[in-house]
Amino acid sequence: MIPRYARPEMTAIWEPATKFRIWYEIEAHACDAQAELGVIPRENAEAVWKAKDVEFDVARIDEIEAVTKHDVIAFLTHLAEHVGSEEARFVHQGMTSSDVLDTCLNVQLVRAADILLADMDKVLAALKKRAFEHKMTVRVGRSHGIHAEPTTMGLTFARFYAEMDRNKARLQQARDEVATGAISGAVGTFANIDPRVEEHVCEKLGLRPEPISTQVIPRDRHAMFFAVLGVIASSIENIAIEIRHMQRTEVLEGAEFFSMGQKGSSAMPHKKNPVLTENLTGLARLVRMTVIPAMENVALWHERDISHSSVERGIGPDATVTLDFALNRLAGVVDKMLIFPENMLENMNKFPGLVMSQRVLLALTQAGVSREDAYSMVQRNALKVWEERLDFRDLLLADPEVVAALGEDGINEKFDMEYHTKHVDTIFQRVFGES
Repeated sequence: MIPRYARPEMTAIWEPATKFRIWYEIEAHACDAQAELGVIPRENAEAVWKAKDVEFDVARIDEIEAVTKHDVIAFLTHLAEHVGSEEARFVHQGMTSSDVLDTCLNVQLVRAADILLADMDKVLAALKKRAFEHKMTVRVGRSHGIHAEPTTMGLTFARFYAEMDRNKARLQQARDEVATGAISGAVGTFANIDPRVEEHVCEKLGLRPEPISTQVIPRDRHAMFFAVLGVIASSIENIAIEIRHMQRTEVLEGAEFFSMGQKGSSAMPHKKNPVLTENLTGLARLVRMTVIPAMENVALWHERDISHSSVERGIGPDATVTLDFALNRLAGVVDKMLIFPENMLENMNKFPGLVMSQRVLLALTQAGVSREDAYSMVQRNALKVWEERLDFRDLLLADPEVVAALGEDGINEKFDMEYHTKHVDTIFQRVFGES
């Protein structure tokens, strides 16, 4: 991922130096286990740890790989340059390249998931703060982009909070599912290496042994991991699109914070554009585009091929780095977002009283009017509001049939805004465990 959309902590996980450090730890811990089992001399295992403070030379490894055409062999050759050829001759004993590559990838994905989980906590904290801040800030709810019935801005934030809370649980599950390692040798049979080596290495790296790994860790685990990242990205876009809609000039119920010195347009000095949330919509697309390749990686030939390898070298860093950046950007947008309650009420009153139509309809049916007749009575008045911008309540009060059924007091009572907010506390209790 390009530096513009990358944060250092996540980027560092995917740096070649980090990868080679994990490879080294896998090999060194495997040697310890082999020595404990009496397979290799103890002094050879201890000699490998002479490189524990070495900064592996990425350029040198690349130079060796240019000849060997094999990245793991290139690394092992470079390791021997530090440890000594004789001392290092038992490194990688009974192992295959995938033991190193797959176990390393899963270590990286687990570390990435831990950062993303912390990112999600920031988003959840921002959403919760704004939800309680605007718990009773009334705004019009929309379906199909059209005014429907009153809701509150707090419920909007609470809805996004609940969605992200589900996503956090999904990510935690995906992290746990991908946290396996494999040190099982060629085709995964442990023919040349004891399963206890795998157990030792996994324990040291914070993983669980993969129950059955053929020669690679099954890629359904990774497909699930990237699928969850795609769902999280879609939820980011869901929030971003709502904010973009709210910032439209004709709506202006909320807006991204516009900082001092910020410019909205190179041509039009008056512009305040929702550039951050538009960016989030784009970043969500980048994360989601990694999901299908991850799913296609599940189907490999027999016990192993490497059709998945080139894909994962790209989507591993790209998806996690992009999502990390997007989550942090979203947390900032929500935290600093400007809310305009006056505009919310003004928008709701563009068609005065119209959002109360269902309540009038229900009252008429409860008063003994058939649903068909009640609908007709309400709609004929509602259409006049649409077409002539008249006041819905005034029209109902001037309609003899409606008045006959409900009475003037009955009509007026149906325009009490608190009717639509009476269960907000209940919803907040469900979402947050508090109201």
